[in-house]
Amino acid sequence: MPELPEVETTVRGLAPVLKGQRLVQVIARRPDLRRPIPDDLVQRMTGATVTALGRRAKYGLIDTSRGDTMIFHLGMSGRWRVDPGELLAHDHLVIETGAGRSVALNDPRRFGSLDLVATSELDSWPPFAAMGPEPLGRAFTADYLAKAFAGRSAPVKALLLDQGVVAGLGNIYVCEALYTAGIAPGRAAGRIAKARLERLVESIRAVLAAAIRAGGSSLRDYARPDGELGYFSKQWCVYGREGKPCRCGEPVRRRVDSGRSTFFCPKCQR
Repeated sequence: MPELPEVETTVRGLAPVLKGQRLVQVIARRPDLRRPIPDDLVQRMTGATVTALGRRAKYGLIDTSRGDTMIFHLGMSGRWRVDPGELLAHDHLVIETGAGRSVALNDPRRFGSLDLVATSELDSWPPFAAMGPEPLGRAFTADYLAKAFAGRSAPVKALLLDQGVVAGLGNIYVCEALYTAGIAPGRAAGRIAKARLERLVESIRAVLAAAIRAGGSSLRDYARPDGELGYFSKQWCVYGREGKPCRCGEPVRRRVDSGRSTFFCPKCQR
């Protein structure tokens, strides 16, 4: 599933095509993805001008001059295609601009979603209202984590994946950040010292920033809007490297926690 860096890369790829442009045609080629597409989405988007693009957690945001924000989630296999030319069977939403450019949301598995919300009400939209701070935002600090983790015996990895604790972190980048911070994924979150939380925050920010620079990690169906693959997977230290040597020489281990693979170095992470 595309995670925060992949969504950020997607939004940045769409911005040069859509920002400031009037949407002359919006076509929904099917009524639903994971859930129904809002009945009035096409009507409210057609003729509007895109005023801004952004991201919240793993959701992309497209703001319009009509005070609406289209929220998209890429699900397991979604991606936007820029100026696709010939449409494919799984191009489910097509947007054309007055400048003659177009984008198509392609989602073979249809696990993604499209929603339309008043921009002024974004923070109170139920999925967003329940989320913790953005890991790249100012509110995400060691002090915040110390309060969120206080008295908690749950593993630190599980809490970092909890969107109510921090928004947008996924399995790949949590594994990588915990490795960089030298913290074992199974360590009780409430027993991690403040100094180590400082390093964890820095590691999360650094890993996400590096992944965004690399265009994300291409797994299965994900590709950037320009069709290029993300290459951060070439920089993975532990994720997907079971049995291969860590930089310390110890083989990277893998275990399954709550149905997800956890990759770690038992020597470097304590």
